[in-house]
Amino acid sequence: MSGGVDSSVAAALMVEAGHEVAGVTLKLWGGESDSGCCSVSDVDDARRVAHALGIEHHVFNYSQVFEEKVVTPYVEGIAAGVTPNPCIDCNRHIKFDVVMDRAERLGFDYVVTGHYARIRRENGVASLVRGVDPLKDQSYVLAHLRADRLEKLILPIGEMEKPAVRAEAQRLGLKTWNKPDSQDVCFIEASNGREAFLRTRIELTSARIIDGDTGADLGELPSAQLVTVGQRRGIAPGRDGERRYVKSVDLTTRQVHIAKLEDIVTRTVYLDEFDIQMMRGPVTEQRLRAQVSAHGRVYEGELLSGPWRFESDSDLRPVAPGQTLVFYDREVGDTVIGAATVVAP
Repeated sequence: MSGGVDSSVAAALMVEAGHEVAGVTLKLWGGESDSGCCSVSDVDDARRVAHALGIEHHVFNYSQVFEEKVVTPYVEGIAAGVTPNPCIDCNRHIKFDVVMDRAERLGFDYVVTGHYARIRRENGVASLVRGVDPLKDQSYVLAHLRADRLEKLILPIGEMEKPAVRAEAQRLGLKTWNKPDSQDVCFIEASNGREAFLRTRIELTSARIIDGDTGADLGELPSAQLVTVGQRRGIAPGRDGERRYVKSVDLTTRQVHIAKLEDIVTRTVYLDEFDIQMMRGPVTEQRLRAQVSAHGRVYEGELLSGPWRFESDSDLRPVAPGQTLVFYDREVGDTVIGAATVVAP
């Protein structure tokens, strides 16, 4: 229970269904926080909801393992010029690894969360499926979950759209019914931003901005690690007035090359062969659909070996190394069949 409306309603639905329920809030971040699911106010909100539902509430402190499995890899990745997704790592290593193991030791049958995704159970096999609400679907950030974890997972609001979740919370009299959604990385203060957080841990590198179309030097970026390939936000147009996108980031030469969109699009995304995970069975060459960001476009193409890569049928912006590519079935496109970490060509 993060203290938000989604997990509040998930808990309430389990209580109404007659299950024996205990609420758990995770204490993950020991530093300053004004956003996400790690603030003191969020813990208080979760405790109030649990009290209103008449269930026990516990706080599990996993700040040390969170630092080891989420924060440190994130900082080290940024320092190395890649773009990790800390929310995926948190789900993968904390919420559905450490927490599930503890729940099993305590004698609980299932772990329930407020994620917008669904578990489809057919012939005794559990699959991860997109949530009904296309604007809130979170199957992307859960795609690294192992099949045995899915067997012990319940996602009760995956069948609901966000307005219905808020209406249900209001019906139940839960004070979190109109609480704003969390949008930011929980261990980075929204008021200070990513750059301020990273500067306390690593030395950020300035870089020259080079226009790949004209070769012109367009000035300096104070923090090259904070831009990623394919990015347009924060990148000024070229001297011809046309939009520019990040084509490459070279921390060694301290140069960020930008170009027009047609000069950076690709159809090939290379994958870490040691971090390709398929929900069922071994990794095989096949046609499938792939999603390159949490709420991004879905591309149809082929998963190929030698080296492992995704070959898209249509152009896409380059995907930054460290990001996650999530695979969905080709026919319907709603069932997660695997995931992989992107690497540089």
